[in-house]
Amino acid sequence: MLVHKLALIRKMNKILIANRGEIAVRIIRACKEMNIKTVAVCSEVDKDAMHTRLADEAVCIGPAESSKSYLNIKNIIEAAYITGADTIHPGFGFLSENAQFAKNCEESNIKFIGPSSKVIELLGNKSNAKEILKKADIPVIPGSDGSIKGLKEAEKIADKIGYPVMLKAAAGGGGKGIRIVHSKEELENNYNIVKQEAKISFNDDEIYIEKFIENPRHIEIQILADEYGNVIHLGERDCSIQRRHQKIIEETPSTIVDDKLRNKMGETAIKVAKTFGYTNCGTVEFLVDKNKNFYFMEMNTRIQVEHPITEMRTGLDIVKEQIKISAGEKLKFKQKEIEFRGHAIECRINAENANNNFMPCPGKIQGLNLPGGNGIRVDTAVYEGYTIPPNYDSMIAKIIAYGNNRNEAISKMKRALEELVIDGIETNADFLFKIIKSPNYIRGDFDTSFIEKNGVK
Repeated sequence: MLVHKLALIRKMNKILIANRGEIAVRIIRACKEMNIKTVAVCSEVDKDAMHTRLADEAVCIGPAESSKSYLNIKNIIEAAYITGADTIHPGFGFLSENAQFAKNCEESNIKFIGPSSKVIELLGNKSNAKEILKKADIPVIPGSDGSIKGLKEAEKIADKIGYPVMLKAAAGGGGKGIRIVHSKEELENNYNIVKQEAKISFNDDEIYIEKFIENPRHIEIQILADEYGNVIHLGERDCSIQRRHQKIIEETPSTIVDDKLRNKMGETAIKVAKTFGYTNCGTVEFLVDKNKNFYFMEMNTRIQVEHPITEMRTGLDIVKEQIKISAGEKLKFKQKEIEFRGHAIECRINAENANNNFMPCPGKIQGLNLPGGNGIRVDTAVYEGYTIPPNYDSMIAKIIAYGNNRNEAISKMKRALEELVIDGIETNADFLFKIIKSPNYIRGDFDTSFIEKNGVK
């Protein structure tokens, strides 16, 4: 029935997945269940990767370096032409929030699964997006009006809003291009460093400044928006457990969010989406202070790494919803029909040595046992005998635990982490286990500075 309706609305015969790893596998599996053909793209070192084996077709698009393969727009578009793919799913990371890539897809008559290139561009510049939302009465963190023009302007703004402040890349994401400064001297020392980091990471050295909210919770709201103006939210995710601004454990619901706050934040997230004419799935990220005041931080114009915990709690398949929306379908449900059940936690398994400053640890997996059982989901693209290349992000798996309540979800996650065996490389599994069994984490007493405060090593 679904395939027939897709054909009536917008023909979608074959989807090219412009990504790799577990998210590529996740998308391919959703497409198979929808009877949609798939094309995998891969670099030369990924020819034996799981996503290339599961897809109906695979095209090598360049050497190992991301800039010559997974970030090579020309080669990806050509791969779509060669294989007859009429749609591209960007996954997360790489080109998923690249406005030029989305624009190239539009100009090539290839459907991009995500918002329009114009919307990606508007939301991609974090400082400009905040200025637009200020005018829409969305609460934003105090800071500069757009990008700052020089050190003197930064010093003037910092004096006005008060230290500590954050210097952030305007085109940033993924925890890169961010420095917290506590004094004028630190601001002077870090200003050019952040500009350089922004240029290297995003090819854009614009930076902005905002007030640093001390000991906040990082709460995000998942939204879905169709092409007919219908927008709903799927509740919150608490992403406060972070290391160097990188999320490592996420959960839903948050221990600090009650129904009243959830509804208020959800309505605000919907307003953000409507302000920009947003379509497809997206995530509105907020910082919440100790008094439960919340402030818009950014909107991610793609599917999130941590989307599975929302799927576990709502019963919805977010990837399939993305595809349906891109095919021109209307959302099948209204906000009041979304039911939230139980509790879900996700741990990101990274190939890194926690005892050696979290150094990446690529290499061959010589033995593998993935956890299972009631309430456990594992999203991964690794297998025994697979060699993890040193060229990409170190995340190799996500373990998701679901229970009727938080204590049950924590117990299941502990058991899952104990069952996990990955021989041949080092991972952060033991580090995550220490966090999960920490008394403060179990009590729900944590914020974005949890690791530093609790001395977890």
